[in-house]
Amino acid sequence: MTQPCTRQEMMAIATGREIRDGELAIFGVGLSMLAGFFAQAHHAPGVRSMTEGGVYGATPVGGLPWGIECNRISANATSFTSALDALGCLVASGRCDVGIIGAAQVDRFGNVNTTGIWDGPIGETYRPPKTRLAGAGGANDIACGAKRTVIMAAHERKRFAERVDYISSPGYLEGGDARSRHGFVGGGPSAIVTTLGILRPDPETKEFLLDGWYAFSGVEEIRANTGWDLKVAPGAGPIPEPTESELAALRRVDETGALRKG
Repeated sequence: MTQPCTRQEMMAIATGREIRDGELAIFGVGLSMLAGFFAQAHHAPGVRSMTEGGVYGATPVGGLPWGIECNRISANATSFTSALDALGCLVASGRCDVGIIGAAQVDRFGNVNTTGIWDGPIGETYRPPKTRLAGAGGANDIACGAKRTVIMAAHERKRFAERVDYISSPGYLEGGDARSRHGFVGGGPSAIVTTLGILRPDPETKEFLLDGWYAFSGVEEIRANTGWDLKVAPGAGPIPEPTESELAALRRVDETGALRKG
């Protein structure tokens, strides 16, 4: 009997479903890498993967890599370049089809904060945060330059804010046509995939709406865990549960069970 799917695994599978065969994709570490390599193992064998550090065309060996240049990902890579090539050339030029990034905090326009948490408005002069976070890494480059991004986040009210404390990686800024007015090459986030469901942007306002929920969640739970008045998109509904083949592929990628959390 198959071990029940955890919320983390459901989020990884739902994110992996967003990746199409043949795309040039860039993955961050942790869950975003699990989602990306799950897609490669299950339905997108022709995906051309790369990391922020420039490892291209790899398939993890011996479990999920601990980082962007871990031996598990570099053992059978096609090539090794650099962050300058990966982020400064492929991503910044608009050649990257999709990037997957994480978020400590995300707002209704898909802006991501991974810099810090403040105890009030920052104002015009930067001041140290109350809580320092890990930082953006290459996520800012990916959010600016990839044709589309998929954001992954644990769905908790403290993370889903009306407005992020600090924009580490831009989504649609204040909404509408803000991205085009600011000259971004990339198209912006196409989905926020969470531990409870999937949000997608309104075509005009770019405000994120609830598009679907998992079998173990629902509209009211998701709205209660969102810090803005989350609207439900027309046609929203239940998200298909993982198939046996999807779970098997995911667990082959994460054979050490490093991210199999409840």
